[in-house]
Amino acid sequence: MNLLVAGSEQLDAGKTTFSVGLVERTGATGYKPRAGNDFWYSHDDVLAAAEDDALYGKDARKLAAAASDGVSPPDINAVHRLWRPTPGGVGGVLEQDGREFLLDRAGDTYVVNGTTTIPDVVRESFPVESAIAVESLAAFNDAMERHHQPAQADLRAEIEARPLSVVESYGAIARPLPELDHDAVAVVEPRRVRIYDGRRYDKGCSIAGGSPGPDRGTLEERVTDVTDLIDPVETVALPPLSAAVRDDPAAIAEAYDPAYDALLSAAGS
Repeated sequence: MNLLVAGSEQLDAGKTTFSVGLVERTGATGYKPRAGNDFWYSHDDVLAAAEDDALYGKDARKLAAAASDGVSPPDINAVHRLWRPTPGGVGGVLEQDGREFLLDRAGDTYVVNGTTTIPDVVRESFPVESAIAVESLAAFNDAMERHHQPAQADLRAEIEARPLSVVESYGAIARPLPELDHDAVAVVEPRRVRIYDGRRYDKGCSIAGGSPGPDRGTLEERVTDVTDLIDPVETVALPPLSAAVRDDPAAIAEAYDPAYDALLSAAGS
């Protein structure tokens, strides 16, 4: 059984908190196939990953910590991208939305932006010197085809082989692995979660028009592209959680118990 957790357009929709509690409730392995963070805004997370010599973010760290099978953050996160804001919103050829790409980890392979100066802590903590340097969009797209896509395909095969998995999407993207089937889907936003039948949600994704994603040449459906087409089977209110509860998977599982019951019912469990 595969359960997908996606999020609304709002920042900090609550996907990871919901996913962590769901992993605790079900005993599933949680996955964050694609993720990214910012060297400036998420600097503590970058430093924490640097201590492990592997680029990943806090979402993968929390999901891995909640699992009972000893997975590490890179095990459940195929692709992680490190960004940096560009002053004035102006950047080079590998800049997007006022920020520039610095470094990617795709599986065990690293890809570095060869058009900018890499911060010392990044250069010293990750294998930048041996990374694949890209200096154009064409080279970046080629690297993603050669390394990012196979890493994601390998993770998808692992998820499909699991008897029970929780997959967390990123941003407001409808699904991080388009070829993966889902039994039920939770779309999380502040104050509520909407529960969808997985087959109808996947069909909605195939019908919805996508927009260019961070892999440049790819088209990705946003959550609203899909939820505008289908109705949820149930909508469940989510209570606000204190910081102490959000840091305790068992406490999250207890607070969100009605939502998890609805999601598992939609999945036929």
